[in-house]
Amino acid sequence: MPSQTIQWFPGHMAKTRRMITESLSQVDIVIELLDARIPKSSKNPEIDKLTANKPRLVLLTKAALADPVATRRWVEYYSEKSSHKCLAIDTLSGEGIKQISPTIREILKEKLERYAAKGMIGKQIRAMVVGIPNVGKSSLINKLCGAKRAKVEDRPGVTVNRQWVTTNIGIELLDMPGVLWPKFDDNIVGENLAFTGAIRDAILDTEDLASKLCARLYENAPDMFCTRYKLDKDSLADASPYDLLCAVAKKRGFLISGGELNTERAADIVLDEFREAKIGRITLDPPPTKQK
Repeated sequence: MPSQTIQWFPGHMAKTRRMITESLSQVDIVIELLDARIPKSSKNPEIDKLTANKPRLVLLTKAALADPVATRRWVEYYSEKSSHKCLAIDTLSGEGIKQISPTIREILKEKLERYAAKGMIGKQIRAMVVGIPNVGKSSLINKLCGAKRAKVEDRPGVTVNRQWVTTNIGIELLDMPGVLWPKFDDNIVGENLAFTGAIRDAILDTEDLASKLCARLYENAPDMFCTRYKLDKDSLADASPYDLLCAVAKKRGFLISGGELNTERAADIVLDEFREAKIGRITLDPPPTKQK
């Protein structure tokens, strides 16, 4: 099976970059969302350039789907690497959500003190929410609103225009559409974004993608992968990525006419079950080693 190089930059991505630049003067702080399963791969390098002069809070979303040990190390890394604060959150479990407002107020402490000195007590804080497609922006906004305000679907490109949303924590949010960058210099980054659903499955060869995911899971979380699909870990030591996908199809009994393996169905299952953490809580970006 030929391998596919993943690239994805539709027209609305360029439009979103312009909107971010044009709207920056209207906000006090930028909230940058990264996927806790891929904290490095989901970081758009253009966000640093576009929002360089604004205070920032980094949130690692979907923390309940990621390896908690790796997540803690990534939080430490982003907190130590820059002056930004970093929190791990999960909108379904509620992890970290209550920390968002006090952390933002801590970041903006000096600015809020200046407002208070001018008699502007209780002035509304405005924050811009940015991140790649399908990173959980709409889910976070709905959580902070206490009601369904933003459209939420498990696919990229749902939010296509910026929108102001008032929350119940005294912060007004500007929700920006998800934005990727024009070219992935590292194929692993493109694959990680595709594995987690940041790139539309419709433009990808899902069998090729799922084969690569099987290989990554077998390499990085072999016990979880083999337990989920009832595979013999040792017998697969020399298996190709496509062989691993075939092994999943065979174990699940996915067949089509003539007894041929239905690898297309197996591919959909592997991608869905990884994204729902049914295989386990897995982080694909290995956490950075601590500096001595």
